[in-house]
Amino acid sequence: MIKNQFIPDERGFYGNYGGAYIPELLYPNIESLKSNFKQIVNDDSFKEEFESLLQKYVGRPSPLYYAKNLSDYHGFSVYLKREDLNHTGAHKVNNTIGQILLAERMGKTRIIAETGAGQHGVATATVCALKGLECHVYMGKTDVKRQMKNVNKMKLLGAEVIPVESGNMTLKDATNEAIRDWIQNPENTYYVIGSVVGPHPYPEMVAYFQSVISKEITFQLKEETGKSYPDRVVACIGGGSNAAGAFYHFVDQKDVKLNAVEAAGKGTDSGETAATILKGRQGVFHGSKTLLMQTNDGQVVEPYSISAGLDYPGIGPVYAYLNEIKRVNYSAVTDAQALDAGFRAMKLEGIVPALESAHALASLNELPIGKNELVVVNLSGNGDKDMETYQHYFQLLNP
Repeated sequence: MIKNQFIPDERGFYGNYGGAYIPELLYPNIESLKSNFKQIVNDDSFKEEFESLLQKYVGRPSPLYYAKNLSDYHGFSVYLKREDLNHTGAHKVNNTIGQILLAERMGKTRIIAETGAGQHGVATATVCALKGLECHVYMGKTDVKRQMKNVNKMKLLGAEVIPVESGNMTLKDATNEAIRDWIQNPENTYYVIGSVVGPHPYPEMVAYFQSVISKEITFQLKEETGKSYPDRVVACIGGGSNAAGAFYHFVDQKDVKLNAVEAAGKGTDSGETAATILKGRQGVFHGSKTLLMQTNDGQVVEPYSISAGLDYPGIGPVYAYLNEIKRVNYSAVTDAQALDAGFRAMKLEGIVPALESAHALASLNELPIGKNELVVVNLSGNGDKDMETYQHYFQLLNP
């Protein structure tokens, strides 16, 4: 592992953020995971199986595609890292393969996961089917309704999908229930967290498994353009897994600008937003110290986004730190801007992006990008899961 900003100190902290704030019942599980993680991932047999599955099962490396029509529209060079072409349709499978191989070597037989947009749930169910493992996926009831295609996929793959009816019934609430399950079943159960959130070592672990994205960008860009590094990397951010993968090998390259794009929802000052960096304050959430949207007395503010995968009130602790040291620049785009960018990608490039990825594409209209810049946008997932939402708004715009 390279030493960079995505690797915390020995206590799991990135500056003032991170750590492991967990119930006593989970302490043995977290300690076991911490002691096994680096030992197992550095084992030759693990590396061989992980890399083989990424190549032959997922279809990596995912293409780095020069989007000529989008480039002409924006007036600078736009390359798309096509994680939408992975098996299961998103970047999530990189991490689920890594964690489930780890769980298998730790002797765990029961897998649980949380999901918002459903992509992490589908990826977890997929790898569990491959490995013959019991799989339970927690998903907010709101997300179950708006991501029914992925719910049906998970069920077909043999997973039990458990609708969560607490809170606003989205990703936050699904995560709460998954943690409760883990507390009740600590011995045989492995919790596959889908983003760079949660107690240490999860943020470090997820970033490591997703780092294959930026690793590929470095050699693909060299082959395509002769340049070793892009001028700018852009990724959407909820918890932050796809951005971690896209930024990982560039975070210490000071000449590479890093832009993380949050979901403004109906506007950052509307009360219906998921822009954690812009609206959040320090607190402890889902096992780590980070930034989260909260009231003055510390109650979590319910987030909102048209995109289920960005509908989260917190953020990975590494991003709170990267914001504090001003290494990553953060912005937020609204539902309307994301939809507009999604329709533009369809019309100009014949690509239907996930609504999460559409937020990253929308930021290209807002960021101060020079005409000579080479910009890589991480297209984190495909938009099949969002087709009903796209169709609804397309009909409103084209009565």
